[in-house]
Amino acid sequence: MTNNFKQERETVYIIQPIESDNYKVLHEEAVSLIESANAEYGGTLYQNIREINPATYIGEGKLQELKERLEDLDVTVLFNGELSPSQTLNISSALGGKKVIDRTTLILDIFALRAQSSEGKLQVELAQLKYLYPRLKGKGEALSRLGGGIGTRGPGETKLETDRRHIRARIRSLEEKLKETENRRGYQTKRREKDGVRTIALVGYTNTGKSTLLNTLTGADVLSKDALFATLDPTAREFSIEGIPFLLVDTVGFLQNLPHQLIESFHSTLESALNCDLALIVCDSAGEYEMQFDTTINTLRALGFDSPYLLVLNKCDKDPGVRFLDGINISAKEGIGLDILRQKIFEKFSNEFVHAEFLVPYEKSGLFQSLRPLLYARNISYTDSGICVDAMIPKIYREKFSELL
Repeated sequence: MTNNFKQERETVYIIQPIESDNYKVLHEEAVSLIESANAEYGGTLYQNIREINPATYIGEGKLQELKERLEDLDVTVLFNGELSPSQTLNISSALGGKKVIDRTTLILDIFALRAQSSEGKLQVELAQLKYLYPRLKGKGEALSRLGGGIGTRGPGETKLETDRRHIRARIRSLEEKLKETENRRGYQTKRREKDGVRTIALVGYTNTGKSTLLNTLTGADVLSKDALFATLDPTAREFSIEGIPFLLVDTVGFLQNLPHQLIESFHSTLESALNCDLALIVCDSAGEYEMQFDTTINTLRALGFDSPYLLVLNKCDKDPGVRFLDGINISAKEGIGLDILRQKIFEKFSNEFVHAEFLVPYEKSGLFQSLRPLLYARNISYTDSGICVDAMIPKIYREKFSELL
């Protein structure tokens, strides 16, 4: 017997405030966010904002128009901006009790869907709790109106409104657990530094192809799909250039007006980007790449980022005419421009190494074997005359090889 039951997808209708020139980009992102939350886009009401209404953000006339438009429709209303708790409730009341969410709620919901690792889940829960806590009025009227679907995943399912003290305690507990994780990551970073492994962080706007680039450079099989925040948890894989090993770390993607709760909660995850030896800022050459770069670099610098970086314009196969000043044009999917990217990465570290080709007589093989862990071999072969070595030697160890060079 075939089960023909199909779960109905939530339909989301957008209120798009027009407050700046980039409202079209924000609207396109909202539609993509809705799809990433496994919901359907149901339409948009645009509203010029000359003066914010403290009670409902937009005017009563527009709300009445929207109420009439949605009268007989089962939809969730997304305000594509950030609402206060009272504004959320007031808009919901004006629309006859329809569920109302804002951009932050939607993004948090997607993060709850995407988190896979224990650390990622802790970070998402912390962000949701910090966002929901001030929105709990009495026994949680704001949450009780939500029903199911967007805004109820993650800790939203645990009847958070029943105990405000429990929420405060849970926030403290999560912060302590994440602090322990951050400390462990700090030890791992120090160990990598001791071992001489250099870290390269993939950072940038969400859905610009960072995971695809990681897969292409390292031969990994990390999830990569055409969706916002498809990869949430940080992923690290090793690869080498000219025999020198690097650790490539894929980090959470950025977005315009990314909720500050998320930035705070994911600070420990972003440590890999903040403390990297080199960052690759990946932008979509077929999209708003200048805005993507500005959003990424401004967010990182607000967190204290000061590492060197390369600007990488991915998806050049879709728009080969695009050129960003000092940008490296590639297509991670098609393999275009990757040799140039590897060359540019190597150039950033080349002054730390000496390229050496030398022959080690067998009577000095003991000395060579004792020093071998200090170099990065490109090729080693054994001949009748001795050991032929082609290697990169860190400059700090060059003198140790003086008898062999």
